[in-house]
Amino acid sequence: MIIDQAKEVLKIEADSILRLTQTINASFEELVNSILNSSGRVIISGIGKSGLIGKKIASTLISTGTNSIFLHPVEALHGDLGMVNRDDVFIAISNSGETLELNQLLPLIRDIGCRIAGFTGNPGSTMAKLCEMVIDTGVEKEACPLNMAPTSSTTAQLAMGDALAVVLITKKKFKKSDFMKSHPGGALGQRLACKVKEIMFNASAAPWVPEGSSMDKAIQEMDKFRLGAVIVLDTEKKLKGIITDGDIRHCIAENQMDFTRQPVDRIMTPKPHFLYADSFLYEALNLMEKYEITVLPVVDKQNRLDGLLHLHDILGKGSFQFNGGNQ
Repeated sequence: MIIDQAKEVLKIEADSILRLTQTINASFEELVNSILNSSGRVIISGIGKSGLIGKKIASTLISTGTNSIFLHPVEALHGDLGMVNRDDVFIAISNSGETLELNQLLPLIRDIGCRIAGFTGNPGSTMAKLCEMVIDTGVEKEACPLNMAPTSSTTAQLAMGDALAVVLITKKKFKKSDFMKSHPGGALGQRLACKVKEIMFNASAAPWVPEGSSMDKAIQEMDKFRLGAVIVLDTEKKLKGIITDGDIRHCIAENQMDFTRQPVDRIMTPKPHFLYADSFLYEALNLMEKYEITVLPVVDKQNRLDGLLHLHDILGKGSFQFNGGNQ
């Protein structure tokens, strides 16, 4: 009985979210573009359970690169309205669309010059008529057996807020390293706040060959260290180039069956991207994501090999590596 009722609640709420895929319309796209084109903040407002959902949406937006705050309608009517300016985008949340304090506030918000969107289960409501963009978050019924306690409706509001945040992540090209900057206390954040030198393979543990070496020797070096790359250095041990597994696959795909007898200078990528040991790992991750690479040489100020950094060690796959050793 208990499990059956819990399953029914989950089914009702899941169906409520799926319903949103049928009702979402051009107003959602207009809201996204308004936020992208705005130089201000996203201000979210609501009362009661809708207010709590609004706070969570604002928090999600903040942590994913969209400047946002929650504004309580009553506090706004008693002085906090001063924090709103015409460049902001205002989102009002009310399932009924008839929340008195919110509807008293919206004309004042409109006078300031903000664009206004509403998350509501009643597109014909007073609130909806005060909004330029109406996002339908209506549900057929609450999961509450009395059909009174906000359950399905708040779930739908929250899901629509998550949809907004995720679309903005994509449109803004928000990256893992950006996420780290607003989550320095998380596991990934703590790792990305480290310096490259804390997890890189030192030069003594990094595969390299002198320029002019044969590819056969380079492949042996790659196989020995199994890091997916080998560094090419000149006579002064300065960075000359890099050869990766991808370069070898490319040679095979082009039927260059004699490439192992070629000098590394003909196969390598010259002047590869690199980092310094004192760089932060989030800088390394940015570079790897931008150029779709998994291995970075680390050099000193004289461009001499200092170490090697692998993407897997940044993300913490397998054992965490410090200076080439297992910890």
